[in-house]
Amino acid sequence: MADNNSFKEAVCIDAGRVYDSCCDRDCLEDLRCYFTAADQALVGRALSVKTRSAEVLNVYIDVEPVSFNRGYFSCDLTFFFLVELDLVMSPHAAPTTVRGIAYFNKKVILYGSDGNVKVFSNNITLEDAMDAQLPRTTNMPRCVVQSVDPIPLSARIGCVRDCYESTCCIPACVCQCLGGQICTECESGTPTVFVTLGLFSIVQLVRNVQMLVPVYDFCIPEKQCEDTAEHPCDLFRRIEFPTDEFFPPERDSDHGGIGCGCK
Repeated sequence: MADNNSFKEAVCIDAGRVYDSCCDRDCLEDLRCYFTAADQALVGRALSVKTRSAEVLNVYIDVEPVSFNRGYFSCDLTFFFLVELDLVMSPHAAPTTVRGIAYFNKKVILYGSDGNVKVFSNNITLEDAMDAQLPRTTNMPRCVVQSVDPIPLSARIGCVRDCYESTCCIPACVCQCLGGQICTECESGTPTVFVTLGLFSIVQLVRNVQMLVPVYDFCIPEKQCEDTAEHPCDLFRRIEFPTDEFFPPERDSDHGGIGCGCK
């Protein structure tokens, strides 16, 4: 094994550097859900609703420079959520499960430094053939969003307040998750579902830069690949008994509260 303290040389690498980042917790109240025509008809006859689960389907990101503050960029984020709901159609009846789409717009301003060069590169190198060229790009910073699936907090049946209410253009790839066209235009008074979700997210502004880093050695794998063609029972016997699943551990009193540090 190589000595980690044996510095060999300094090399220049091209890597993404995080210039600025922020974490946030958003309580998204009364997000309107959008359904297919068949599920919308069920919502119209439902007596009550309960949220079963919610997940982040996609995040659409647009990064633009802030004109009045050089080096800063506005990150416009649109979160699309897939929400699974249980509709109660009649008393003492089993609930009917439907799925809908909700979305949330968020804007943050982060520092991304300056720089505006044109970048050209090839995709792959083929022997005796023309190299495939990538489209021209710039060194504009890119926005990276990290998020866990939202926490369902509540759901209620309400009515569309305004038939001219502005709605987002839901992308086709999001609509495909419901298996059909989503109804985005409804008359005033049409029953719909409003959900409240809790969302934790981290937003980063990353720019590719050339950095000088110390090199100690090449990353040579030291672990040998194991043969998995063994008897399944022998593999099962080596799995640790899942004690915590049978006896859930208590909260550690030495770490009261959440240690994220986000407000």
